[in-house]
Amino acid sequence: MLSFAQQRQKMKFNNKDLLAGIVVFLVAVPLCLGIALASGAPLFSGLIAGIVGGIVVGIISKSPISVTGPAAGLTAIVLAGITQLGAFETFLLAVVLAGAIQLLLGIIKAGVVAHYFPSNVVRGMLTAIGIIIILKQMPHFFGYDKENEGSESFLQNTGSNSFSFLFEMLNNIHPGATVLGIASILAIIIWDKYKPIKLIPGALLGVIVGVMGNKIFEILQLEAFIIRTEHLVQLPVAENFTAFVNQFTLPDFSQILNPAVWVVAVTIAIVASIETLLTIEATDKMNPTKSVTPTNRELIAQGVGNMCSGLIGGLPLTSVIVRSSANVNSGGTTKVSTITHGFLLLIGAGLFPLVLNQIPLTSLAAILLITGYKLCNLSVFKEYFAKGKYQWVPFLVTVIAIVFTNLLTGVGIGMAVSVIAILRGNIKNTYYFHSEKFSDGDKIKIELSEEVSFLNKAAIKLTLQMIPSGSKLTIDATNTSYIDYDVLEVMKEFKVSTVKEKNIDLTLTGFKEDYKITNTEHITLERNGNVIQTKLTQDEAIKKLKKQNIID
Repeated sequence: MLSFAQQRQKMKFNNKDLLAGIVVFLVAVPLCLGIALASGAPLFSGLIAGIVGGIVVGIISKSPISVTGPAAGLTAIVLAGITQLGAFETFLLAVVLAGAIQLLLGIIKAGVVAHYFPSNVVRGMLTAIGIIIILKQMPHFFGYDKENEGSESFLQNTGSNSFSFLFEMLNNIHPGATVLGIASILAIIIWDKYKPIKLIPGALLGVIVGVMGNKIFEILQLEAFIIRTEHLVQLPVAENFTAFVNQFTLPDFSQILNPAVWVVAVTIAIVASIETLLTIEATDKMNPTKSVTPTNRELIAQGVGNMCSGLIGGLPLTSVIVRSSANVNSGGTTKVSTITHGFLLLIGAGLFPLVLNQIPLTSLAAILLITGYKLCNLSVFKEYFAKGKYQWVPFLVTVIAIVFTNLLTGVGIGMAVSVIAILRGNIKNTYYFHSEKFSDGDKIKIELSEEVSFLNKAAIKLTLQMIPSGSKLTIDATNTSYIDYDVLEVMKEFKVSTVKEKNIDLTLTGFKEDYKITNTEHITLERNGNVIQTKLTQDEAIKKLKKQNIID
């Protein structure tokens, strides 16, 4: 039994999550609609994906803060899939099959892939998403709504790009949207700073300011400032319950043997899974509690979600970073917030579409601009520049690549650069090299690191080739737990040929018996005042010591 104080504390905790759910809901509405529009799918299919992502995936997933819904990263695949398969019902079958494939991936524990994403790439992805949010939402903030909400790609099919939209915006600024956008963003910042009423989140107040401000423009008949339908949320409105139910669509199972359906399904499953795992890795880093989400469970949750979404007419879904970031910034700490946003999407689409259609896009842009700023503020760049080039180079490349391409392409480029950085850093840290000059030649010690892989072969081979003639060289493997076969072959070859050619005095020490490379030791023996210095294997040294009665 919980004490009264514990129950009260738990209630406060859940209240905070409920408020975060409201904010995520407000952000999700235009994103769901915009992604559906960009995908060439019915608008309601985007809302279905958001509802299923919030409720179904929210219940099954063990991620406390990630939010699932239709993803901008899948728009090109969805658009091509619908066009290729010829009917939306056939495409829905591909979504169901994609979910089944994801479910299988979760069962066979393929989620372990997420643990191989470098942190500098994941943080670069978050920072890039923040920049993209700002670039994409600025036109909406100033009332230029030519580009669909939810777009994340730099280049558009029309030939325009994120920067060209900004230049076009300068010639198409809507005065009413600009005024209400500024009012909304100020309301959010001031309200969140002072929190006079904790039960009202700043984002909700920003939306209220936008709606009420537009009503004032209408009352005062300020025609130039009134925000018309094209600059407002545009939820599909059903005339009655039957019309609402008819917006749900069933997949065409008669096409299950169509190879093209399976190709689309596999493509969706792979891309959606990668994007989900990336987002989960990123949201875990944003989570103040630093909890770790079970990735295999997440793939299972996403698989069930996609199967449900496809069965009732929804778009494919993934865990999505923009809504997850809005959730964190609004104080969400448990899955209550994402489930709440799912139920609000269902209630709003069914009962209050006309009310939601009064919300200006500029007010929602204000919420997202604040979210974007928190993701990409300058302190993040300072942090990574302070970590050294092997961290900031992959981070910066990831940021630039995602901003100028798209999420998956940018992450792929960032991963490649990160791997190169890891290899270079690994090569440089293969061993510790100590050299001293003496009258009778250089004295060099190479102390191998804990693990020496085939990736270190080139560096070691080059170093051994550069050892000066007449040197005294010691290679110490005392602290090494693993040496790759190729590296051992390089050392054996060096011992057999180069050592003799260059008259190098070589000492090998600490090599395990499994390596099949003979250790040698400089043994200084003193008996009856005579100093005996020789180089022997360990066995030979012991035999010699025993023979001379120095040891038993």
